[in-house]
Amino acid sequence: MKRKLIGVSLLFGMMLIQVQVEAATVDKRVILQRVYVDGEISEESTVETIRAMDDFWQKYAGWELVEQSEEEIVLRKQENDLSPLLKANGFFGVTVDGKLSIYYGKPDQDQIIHSFFQMDVGKLEVYQHAELLKGIPIKTKEQYEQVITAYKAYSIPISGK
Repeated sequence: MKRKLIGVSLLFGMMLIQVQVEAATVDKRVILQRVYVDGEISEESTVETIRAMDDFWQKYAGWELVEQSEEEIVLRKQENDLSPLLKANGFFGVTVDGKLSIYYGKPDQDQIIHSFFQMDVGKLEVYQHAELLKGIPIKTKEQYEQVITAYKAYSIPISGK
């Protein structure tokens, strides 16, 4: 009789633990935002079953908490690289009014993603101006930084008011 009582107690205890574990398990929508050097932000969404917050934070070590509610958690991470969008379709070019810009596709398609600074295009070498009109493909972070640095020398200072 004592053995049956112990067995029933163990079974009941295991069921209670199982109910507590299931009650502690939470499904949350997790939004992961990646911020790239070029300013582009990508976002992906997933659903995580969270059993222990310590395990969750360990899994997302290196991510910054942006927002948290009962339904979702938004995390952000700074990426030390260019966005996949820019690597695949980005081109440096110059606008009609002389601003160094990044285009989605070739500059003649007029899809500007970002403009940097006004340049004195009259001071550019002929090949530099032609290169910008044709479009300089952006493939690496290093090349991205080199082009900005090279053309910064031709920027027109903004006059203070």
